[in-house]
Amino acid sequence: MSKKIFSGVQPTGNLHLGNYLGAIKNFVELQNDKANHCIFCVVDLHAITVKQDPKELKNNIRETAATFIASGINPDNNIIFNQSMVSAHSEAAWILSCVSRIGWLNRMTQFKEKAGKDKEKASIGLYSYPVLMAADILLYDATHVPVGDDQKQHLELCRDIAQKFNNDFNAPEFLKVPEPLIQKQFSRIMSLKDGLKKMSKSDPSDLSRINLTDSKDEIVNKIKKAKTDPLPLPNNIDELVERPEAENLLGIYSSLKNKSLQNSIDEFSGKNFSEFKIELSDVLVEKIEPISKKIKELLNDEKYLDTILLEGSKKADIFASKKIKEIKELVGF
Repeated sequence: MSKKIFSGVQPTGNLHLGNYLGAIKNFVELQNDKANHCIFCVVDLHAITVKQDPKELKNNIRETAATFIASGINPDNNIIFNQSMVSAHSEAAWILSCVSRIGWLNRMTQFKEKAGKDKEKASIGLYSYPVLMAADILLYDATHVPVGDDQKQHLELCRDIAQKFNNDFNAPEFLKVPEPLIQKQFSRIMSLKDGLKKMSKSDPSDLSRINLTDSKDEIVNKIKKAKTDPLPLPNNIDELVERPEAENLLGIYSSLKNKSLQNSIDEFSGKNFSEFKIELSDVLVEKIEPISKKIKELLNDEKYLDTILLEGSKKADIFASKKIKEIKELVGF
């Protein structure tokens, strides 16, 4: 059965291994299934929920598009565009925000985490961006959305919004209720310096992450310095409970090799980290170095990237403008 898949990545710069294994690698696999119709969006409207430097944002939009292409997403066969170039996203977000309920948004745990203790100073955009995310998905009649653990709750909200809109305007199945696509055999990628913290571009230490623009030498050096514990590698998954760094590094290896965590444990059981790190570095260099080189090459051709985004936005607008016109008619505009 064919799937219509919508996926988005924020252009926050410094995309790293966590972004690749958590999202982009999966996007490439989804596009390789000829039955799938894929739309890949650089969600720049989401990025401005926190203050951005305009020049940096423009560069980050191009870098995200370059990362999609360098990782293997084919712009000839899929739509790659940035959200702000298709006005229907903003229009649909407003209409759907009038259908959404404050109680629903108050339950969103990610806002609480991002806003921190002083949520009074957070932007309204940061609070309501799950409604914009719902608009992104529902405009394209997406049947499936790849989500990680941190976005499952937002997709549930999207489903609630679609069902309420359909009920409110007596239009059964008008907005398609999307299904989540959960990656199999995937471990959440944590910091190389602390196995209890998620890998993040905002970490002050560059040694905490593998950037998708890192060179071979940088990758090898970061894995060499990655935090471990003094014990040999474990014999089974149960032994990882109190060993977050071992679990993280084995998870990275498993995700890159498309192996189960237990199979990776079997391969390295009882070995020292120094031996395992050599293997892990080799796998990372094999996968990431070609992407890094291609990203840098593409970033030198801004005109090409701008053309890809412009052409993609024209294709996306064909779908989105039709849907927003129908939404407006139902609402009574």
